[in-house]
Amino acid sequence: MATAKSIDTNDYKLFPSPRNVHRIIFEHQVFVPYPYALIVMDEFYFKGRYSLFSACRMSDGKMGQVATFELETDVDIFNTKFVPD
Repeated sequence: MATAKSIDTNDYKLFPSPRNVHRIIFEHQVFVPYPYALIVMDEFYFKGRYSLFSACRMSDGKMGQVATFELETDVDIFNTKFVPD
């Protein structure tokens, strides 16, 4: 059982992925409403740092995942290449 603690923000309740190299919530964020999709961030070849979290969106309780990025250009890479299973 995972022992990771949640991180509460104004927008989300986040649970860090154990695969994160950087356990930081970066400025640029993308919410995807697919809580069970396997997202292998290494395969996107981002230019900057990134992190992935399981998430509950506070505004409506929707479960999903939040990818956060240091660089805004990596958001475009993620949005272009991410295809849910």
